Amino acid sequence: MIAYLSKRLAVWAVLVFVATNLTYFLANAMLDPRSNYVARRPPLPDSVVDATLSSYNLNDKVPVLERWWTWLTGVVLHWDWGKTPVGLSVNEQISFRMWSSVQLLTAATIISILLGLAVGVYTALRQYKLSDRAWQLVSLATINLPVPVLGLGIVLLGIYLNQALGHTAFYVSGSESVDVQGFWASLADRAQHLILPTLTLVISGYGGLHLLQRSLLLDTINSDYVRTARAKGLTRGRAVRKHALRTAIIPVAVGIAFAIPAVFTGAVLTETIFAWEGMGRYFVSSINTNDINGVVAVAAFGATATAIGAILADVVVVYLDPRVRVS
Repeated sequence: MIAYLSKRLAVWAVLVFVATNLTYFLANAMLDPRSNYVARRPPLPDSVVDATLSSYNLNDKVPVLERWWTWLTGVVLHWDWGKTPVGLSVNEQISFRMWSSVQLLTAATIISILLGLAVGVYTALRQYKLSDRAWQLVSLATINLPVPVLGLGIVLLGIYLNQALGHTAFYVSGSESVDVQGFWASLADRAQHLILPTLTLVISGYGGLHLLQRSLLLDTINSDYVRTARAKGLTRGRAVRKHALRTAIIPVAVGIAFAIPAVFTGAVLTETIFAWEGMGRYFVSSINTNDINGVVAVAAFGATATAIGAILADVVVVYLDPRVRVS
């Protein structure tokens, strides 16, 4: 197992390195940091713009291979991902945004997974009953409901509840208040900021897992080994949970392992609606501001997270499927 994981780590390390470097060349071909200075009034002399961009290793008049080598050595030797076109440290931006995304998405992802799997099992055991049809209707509605519409609806709900309660119980913008001091006060303030965006992500994310888990479980619920378990005295529910679910959950677990990395860079709409400074919003703002180093850093983060997800998927399959362990 260790040798297998080591081999997989080596393969993914190479893929992440190649993908990150390709992104660097693509970003240099598509983005133009110099354009950030064109609209300034009064206009800056070309020599000043060249000197500023050169100090950030973003001058398009320098050969791209030379810029790439400077950037690569900075990353490899000093873990320095460079500067933005306005001189901000990409390392600091990524650190702040990554931690912000982790706070927002960890609870939302865990709740979505648990809710989706639980509802999937519940409805599969009650196939075609009223509860099954009702949950399917709700899940299909949440899947097809656009995130901006859902998010704005939850914002309006939060505003209505605040007005009904007579004080601010839910914040609809930002990740924290600036004037809060003390551990417990800061914790409560952060929870007030987290509730609405977390609710948006849970509602928009659980439905796909519910329907997938229900479908896969229905495929295995009448298998021979499940009928054998019931013949030995297990109740239907226990036989399904102990035997059928173990097989049916494997594709879902693999999909979750690969989907989690995408969530951290893909929650752009939710982060924008709630003004949450996470990785997804930073990726979009990096493109809009021609921030080559920021785009590459986010791409590297996404590639690394995908590699981690793939390795976790391998571990989950080995743990859940004894046939894989034997092979």
